Amino acid sequence: MTTPQPSPHPTPEAPQVAVRGEARLDVDPEIARIAVTVSARGTDRAATLSDLTRRNTLALDLVKSYGDAVEKLETGAFSITPEPGRHGRGERIRAYQGRVHLTVELTDFTALGELTTRLADLELTRVDGPWWALRPDSPSYAEARRTAVGEAVQRARAYAEALGTSLAALLELSDTGLVPPPAAGGGLRMAFAADASDTPPPLELEPQLQTVTAEVTARFTMAPPAL
Repeated sequence: MTTPQPSPHPTPEAPQVAVRGEARLDVDPEIARIAVTVSARGTDRAATLSDLTRRNTLALDLVKSYGDAVEKLETGAFSITPEPGRHGRGERIRAYQGRVHLTVELTDFTALGELTTRLADLELTRVDGPWWALRPDSPSYAEARRTAVGEAVQRARAYAEALGTSLAALLELSDTGLVPPPAAGGGLRMAFAADASDTPPPLELEPQLQTVTAEVTARFTMAPPAL
């Protein structure tokens, strides 16, 4: 025997209710990203490149020394740019400017402040960040979806009870929006003098809460109310 399926069109025998469910969760971040820019400048191209290579190696070795606290380390753009002379004719080069950009992603926020300070203390090295975030597969997203669906069911049930009836079947459930939190942070920019005699104390960085929102729409049939 085939079970009759509810009609997608409302009828007096199967009235429908359409509702929206929303969720907004404030959760702790799971990762923090910092951007590291290593620089070198000099009048000789080979010497500038050598200085850049040495400083980049120091920065990489320092990051790697933090082991499992670092989830991801990536090298981005590299550049060595000649700077032409300000006066005179021809192609006279005044200096060379070299840069390497690194991106570091950490999960241990206790180590974050110390690593950030130590990186900024390296010669001609700049640090930007941190940017707080959730992982793409964070359980917080699933929790937001469940909360939004639960609110939709609760809201539809409240409407049905107001009519003295109850929900009968779910016709449609649509995910109208799961909004990940925007990248937060980036207010920090650090660089210390190359001749600093003492390493500055570690920064105390407070993780910034991440807001995850979800929204669904749902349609239910109801048992006919006695109006």
